[in-house]
Amino acid sequence: MGSTTSCCVPASPKLRRNTHSRLESCHQDPELSGEETGRHLQHISDRENVDEFPSMACNPSDHPRAGTMFLCKSQHDARDKRKSLFVDNHETTKRKYSSCSTIFLDENTVSQPDLKNTIKCVALAVYYHIKNRETGGGVAQEIFDEKLHPLTKSEVPPDYNQRPPEQKQIYRFVRTLFSSAQLTAECAIVTLIYLERLLTYAEIAIGPGNWKRMVLGAVLLASKVWDDQAVWNVDYCQILKDIAVEDMNELERQFLELLQFNINVPSSVYAKYYFDLRSLSESNDLSFPLEPLSRDKAQKLEAISRLCDDKYKDARRAARKHCASTDNLCGVRWVPAILS
Repeated sequence: MGSTTSCCVPASPKLRRNTHSRLESCHQDPELSGEETGRHLQHISDRENVDEFPSMACNPSDHPRAGTMFLCKSQHDARDKRKSLFVDNHETTKRKYSSCSTIFLDENTVSQPDLKNTIKCVALAVYYHIKNRETGGGVAQEIFDEKLHPLTKSEVPPDYNQRPPEQKQIYRFVRTLFSSAQLTAECAIVTLIYLERLLTYAEIAIGPGNWKRMVLGAVLLASKVWDDQAVWNVDYCQILKDIAVEDMNELERQFLELLQFNINVPSSVYAKYYFDLRSLSESNDLSFPLEPLSRDKAQKLEAISRLCDDKYKDARRAARKHCASTDNLCGVRWVPAILS
C-alpha cells in the first residue's frame, strides 16, 4: 500500500495540490449529461486514496505503514548510546521477572495508556525532534514564534532560538498543561500525531524558538477532538496567565489551516504511535513500571474473562453445531459388524 520511504523526509502538501490539479484537468466526456455526471461523481474519500497520493503514503501521521518521524530521529542517539555501553560499564537497571509465586503485569495498554509515562515519552519525542532537526530547513511561521507571541511577560532572551531545551523542561511544560486541564493519556498521543502532521503538511521545523507554541496548538486541538468535554480556550488562559484568549483563538485557527483541516486520526495510526512510543521508552531506559498481580486484580481479571466467556458462549455453541452438521454430512459413518 504505497511507498514506505524514510520517515525523515517530510511529505510536501504541494504534491497533493498538484495531484488535485491533475484530477481537475481530466477530460470529461461531452456525451454524458449533467444528471449522469452527478450520479457517477466520486466521493472525496474515493478521490483521496492513499495509494494514489505519494505525499500521503509516506506521511506517518496519515499512513499506518510509514515510520514515525520521532523514532527515526531518535535512532541516531540510540546508536551512540549502544556504542558507549561497550566502553563504560555502568550498572544496568534491575528488571523484574515473573516467577511461580509472583506475576508482574504492565497495566499500560493501547486502549488505556499510563498518563505519566506517556507524557514522558511524548516529551522525549519532542526533544529528539528539536535536537536532531535540520539546520536552516523549513518555513518560518510567525504564529509560533515565541518572541512575536510570548507566553509570559518576562523578557525573551536574544538567543531564545539558539538554546535547545532539555528533556525535563519539555516534560514540565507538557505535564503542566495536562495536569491543569485534566487531559488523558490518549490525548497526548493524538497531540504528537498532530505535531508531526503539522511538520509535514506545513513544511516547517520545530526548534528552540517555536516548540512551546507548536506543542500548545497541538494540545489545544487534540483536547477538543478527543475529549467529549473539551477545554475551552479561555481555560488555557487560566493556566498560562500571560496569554490572551485572542492569541489562543488565532493559534488554533492557523494550526487548523496548516493541517488543511485534516484532524482525522485512524485507529491504525494511533496504535502505531503508541507502540513506537513504547519502543522509544525502552531504548531510552524509560520502561513502563511493572506491578505485581494482587488478589484484587486477579479477581477482576477472572470476572472479566468470565463475562467474555458468557458473552461469546452462544456464538461458540452455534459454531459447534455448524461444524457437527458438516461432519455428519462429509464424515465416514461407522456401523457395527455382524459376525456369523
